[in-house]
Amino acid sequence: MKLSMLLWLTSLLPQPVADQACLATTVYLEARSEPTLGQLAVAEVAMRRRERGRWGDTVCKVVTAPHQFATTTTPGSFDITNLEAFNKAWQIAGRSIQNWQLPVAERKMLVPRADHFATVAITPTWSVNRAGTTIGEHRFYAVN
Repeated sequence: MKLSMLLWLTSLLPQPVADQACLATTVYLEARSEPTLGQLAVAEVAMRRRERGRWGDTVCKVVTAPHQFATTTTPGSFDITNLEAFNKAWQIAGRSIQNWQLPVAERKMLVPRADHFATVAITPTWSVNRAGTTIGEHRFYAVN
């Protein structure tokens, strides 16, 4: 399925399902080759951003905010073809959404306070002089 079609479909789905689809798409695009912990950490960043409300009040708005996640930097013509990886991303997304429905003190956090991440191959300007937590090929940062 084309990325553009999948994102368009989320506009037709009820919000809880749309949010899971948007989060799964983000996990797939950002971290499908990463270990489970890395995928959960990517989802955690998106969920934290949604909770803070600065990037949007739904997961879909957060992950489609301009230049924030791969959903907006990947061409719409990109084919999502690895169904096994997407299914895993779907499970990760559901698990993450359930985790964020818990009271704050009961949530399981991998990258506390992290609201940004980048591949370890680059050093974005916003990450300079900030400590980060590395999981797989991503480094997670608390920027805001």
